[in-house]
Amino acid sequence: MNSALTATAAGFGTGLSLIVAIGAQNAFVLRQGVRRDAVLAVVAICALSDAALITLGVGGVGAVVVAWPSVLTAVGLIGGLFLIGYGCLAARRVLKPSALTLEAGSAGSAGSAGSAGVSGAVGVAGAGGSRRRAVLTCLAMTWLNPHVYLDTVFLLGSIAADRGPWRWTFGLGAVIASLVWFAALGFGARLLSPLLARPSAWRVLDALIAATMIVLGATLIAGV
Repeated sequence: MNSALTATAAGFGTGLSLIVAIGAQNAFVLRQGVRRDAVLAVVAICALSDAALITLGVGGVGAVVVAWPSVLTAVGLIGGLFLIGYGCLAARRVLKPSALTLEAGSAGSAGSAGSAGVSGAVGVAGAGGSRRRAVLTCLAMTWLNPHVYLDTVFLLGSIAADRGPWRWTFGLGAVIASLVWFAALGFGARLLSPLLARPSAWRVLDALIAATMIVLGATLIAGV
């Protein structure tokens, strides 16, 4: 029982650390939350998409490791280096923080690929204010963003594989983290917007992300 709770908590913490980095998807959810436009649909799309991708990562990487145990070494090294690099980028943002400009719909400190196009994508969704347009934009930001696949399919999958028989419990924790984060982001956006406009808030958040990612990366490499 303790092992299951530990694996779930680890998955929750790891998933949350990866998801909270501000990028195109999170900036869009925040924007929709502030405007109260199709929030439920947007949150559902993000959470369900993450659940599907995490399941694919945990199952796919786990199957590869079972078939070719030597792959675990390569996955551990690559995943560890990626985590450390990710942590270093977050640490760099601590030194040069930027606030999320909700009015412009852009992220000053982008945490994922494709974030440079947030302003344009959000502008498209906000122009018509239609649920359909918001849903299509959300789907594009989720499934056409390479960073999402790196985080969920590859990165979380590789860390889960290291958990052995508890990999699915670890994956469940990551899925719960995604649901909690996007629900809080979408429905709590109006309450959080004054805080999120301050660079100091992102400095604290990025410091926690940096510490978590670097420790996880070092642990993965040491385990190889």
